[in-house]
Amino acid sequence: MVKKLFETDPEIFAAITKETERQHANLELIASENFCSEAVLAALGSVLTNKYAEGYPKKRYYGGCRYVDIAEELAIQRAKKLFNCDHANVQPHSGTQANIAAYLTLANPGDTIMGLSLTHGGHLSHGHPINFSGRYFKVVHYTVDPDTEMLDYAAIRKLALEHNPRVIVSGASAYPRIIHFDKFQEICDEVGAAQLADIAHIAGPVAAGLHPSPVPYADIVTTTTHKTLRGPRGAIIMCKAKYAEELDKVVFPGTQGGPLEHCIAAKAVAFQEALTPEFKEYQRQTLANARALAEGLERKGFRLCTGGTDNHLILVDLRPKNIKGRDAERLLGKVGITVNRNTIPFDPEKPFIASGIRLGTPALTTRGMKEPEMEKIAELIDRTIAAGDDETKLEQIKSEVKELVESFPLYQERRQEYQRFTKEE
Repeated sequence: MVKKLFETDPEIFAAITKETERQHANLELIASENFCSEAVLAALGSVLTNKYAEGYPKKRYYGGCRYVDIAEELAIQRAKKLFNCDHANVQPHSGTQANIAAYLTLANPGDTIMGLSLTHGGHLSHGHPINFSGRYFKVVHYTVDPDTEMLDYAAIRKLALEHNPRVIVSGASAYPRIIHFDKFQEICDEVGAAQLADIAHIAGPVAAGLHPSPVPYADIVTTTTHKTLRGPRGAIIMCKAKYAEELDKVVFPGTQGGPLEHCIAAKAVAFQEALTPEFKEYQRQTLANARALAEGLERKGFRLCTGGTDNHLILVDLRPKNIKGRDAERLLGKVGITVNRNTIPFDPEKPFIASGIRLGTPALTTRGMKEPEMEKIAELIDRTIAAGDDETKLEQIKSEVKELVESFPLYQERRQEYQRFTKEE
């Protein structure tokens, strides 16, 4: 298969080979990224991609679906078991697609929804004006407390009582603390709103029982499958039984066409992996690594938003280090440490520049790194920021990054196959 790809399209072959090497050679600290298993990749690259299967298992609009029905039904049943939910739809192509379907199940265009502001840790699909959610709904954004930088449930309640939203979105993309879905539900019950819990970032800890689950409370729960769940790029939607029929109709034919059955099969594999004791240990180590990295950064004088972390991610305020998020991202990239710039609560900078960076430990934990490596990485981050554009110092740090990643090889057999074939050619 490698030879066939090389012969058919050497340019794409080269891009894939280089990206595989890049993933191995860099310390991946983007909180929303991870490395899925070879088993997941095998399902993702299977012949299931050839099959059109509009509809749902045993209710398709195409013939020849008996085997993709098996794969999709396995994904559904495993998702239900993993999260202990009434109903699961595994067809959404992305987290935003999942949220589109959730909104349209719970509300009508023009209704009021509430979500966490993007600059305070929310997501574009939680009501940002440039996103569909901000264009099709009336949006009220809640923010974090200016002193603690944490969710203020009393303030959220007050805002909900004032605006009477149809949907309240709980969940975040850059919030390092526990989210109390039961408190959100109390607010929803008081104002007659539905709760939509977006757990795209924390689905792994939730599945492992290491973070409170929204499933007993929320009307609909959405999550991506490629972050802490360590699956293929995609999403799923879970809901209470009373919404199942309407939700499925909104996904198909309402907002999507033919499902990506190869990706659904890969989701099924990831869910099977997530049902093992090893996955729970992986999640435990991911959280332990986040705490170790946070403590290491604090010792180096970095200010952490909220003062620390309860989950897999850390939001770093770089202002005490006199550097912008954009510049820190660039410098760290030079030495092989991959991060993303990120706004902090009440950020004076524009999002493209940002005052902070967001760090996460899922990917490095997948490679087998633990607390000692996190302490070393905190030191490397500090030295990189201090070095500025001193190329001599940056080269020294880059060599130390290389030494560290070589101790935790990634996709070793795959890389060797690419390299061996390239040399033979």
